[in-house]
Amino acid sequence: MARFNVVLPQMGESVTEATITNWLKNVGDSIEVDEAIVEIATDKVDSEVPSEVSGTLVQVNFSEEELAQVGDVIAVIETGDIEETALDTEVQAAHQQNIPVETAKDDTSAPNESEVVEQVKEIEQNITQTTAQLKPQITANSEGRFYSPLVRKIAREENVSESELNQIKGSGLEGRVTKNDILQYIDSRSSSVSSTPATENTIDVPQPKEQARASAAPAAPVININSSDEIIELNRMAKLTSEHMTKSLATSAHVQSFIEVDVTNLVEWRNRVKDEFYKREGEKLTFTPIFIEAVARALKNFPMLNISFDGERIIKKSAINIGMAAALADGNLIVPVIKNADQLNLVGLAKKVNELAHNARNGKLKPDDVTDGTYTVTNVGSFGSVFGTPIINQPQVGILALGAIRKMPAVISTEEGDFIGIRSKMFLSHSYDHRIVNGALGGSFIKFIAEHLESWDVSAKI
Repeated sequence: MARFNVVLPQMGESVTEATITNWLKNVGDSIEVDEAIVEIATDKVDSEVPSEVSGTLVQVNFSEEELAQVGDVIAVIETGDIEETALDTEVQAAHQQNIPVETAKDDTSAPNESEVVEQVKEIEQNITQTTAQLKPQITANSEGRFYSPLVRKIAREENVSESELNQIKGSGLEGRVTKNDILQYIDSRSSSVSSTPATENTIDVPQPKEQARASAAPAAPVININSSDEIIELNRMAKLTSEHMTKSLATSAHVQSFIEVDVTNLVEWRNRVKDEFYKREGEKLTFTPIFIEAVARALKNFPMLNISFDGERIIKKSAINIGMAAALADGNLIVPVIKNADQLNLVGLAKKVNELAHNARNGKLKPDDVTDGTYTVTNVGSFGSVFGTPIINQPQVGILALGAIRKMPAVISTEEGDFIGIRSKMFLSHSYDHRIVNGALGGSFIKFIAEHLESWDVSAKI
């Protein structure tokens, strides 16, 4: 029988590993081409690995919660009879040379079926041996308990001893300790240590900045839980978002600038062209790509906001990759990225925004779709908020919040004097890292965007 190795695919330039989260097929199950075999999770997004062949799943090399590297053989599929495959290949070769099949089979120079089978068996044996050498080993301790490489790595980094490992109750297959099990144990251990009163012999030791900042963080409050209360466990994406936002607040010195923008001309223009745009392009023209275009222009003029900062060095980004924060149906947040946004016209931006938004809602984003952002935009106005104070998406240094567009009475200055009129207005809220971006730069940036939007030509073509 022929065997096909399922490898962990390349999921983006910066993604090198993924965690196996859920096997959708069990050993012995039949599989069709393009049918999903397993769910995987990177530090950016969850996705599925489809099968490239039809057959039967005969081997699974990684357990759930194990970490696999790109290129690792994660499963093996048996695809069919090797003798039939060899014969089909022989027939195809005969047709290509315009030789009758019987003549090709009688050719003494061609290998017979038994030789083909032996050669394939030898190749399979070599592949199996190589795979066994490359596959991460799940090691057992003296008590015969197995631990995955990921659990072993966490234990080493957190100084969890072998005896402590043996005491952890595993929730995985056959009682195996998973990543969540050991992380929960470490959290509980840290809590018990921090609650132990200090002795008189305690000595204060100077800590590194990051460690001191982390230790200065307030401890989680003790919450009394009643029997009628509902406990909702955070899923993986919610935990990642929580950690990312908390880390950003602890890292960057957040400061905000706000500006009110008169977008009356822009609103009138969009209302005039949106139907024509949909008929011609088959895409809806929302305000988002218009704002993305304005931000891309501003980043071009203020490149010191298109940077990353690691605390000591400024990294000026050559590409303008704008992330657009999107709320998912389950309440989680994800930030798909428009790569090289400054190189797209308004039509291209509209298509890309709609594509990423659709894929985000339907769970079809790829890891590469949410990486390498250099600046982020979030539309708080979609929920009716007038303005907001968004948290910077690390390691970026700025994020822009778009408030709701509202009709408001406003003073209109003309040559004949001032009048009161109805105008469409909104607020832009700019959060930036005050360690590296001062108020003049942060304020000038959104002023540029505001002036671009206010000077919109109502007669412009698209």
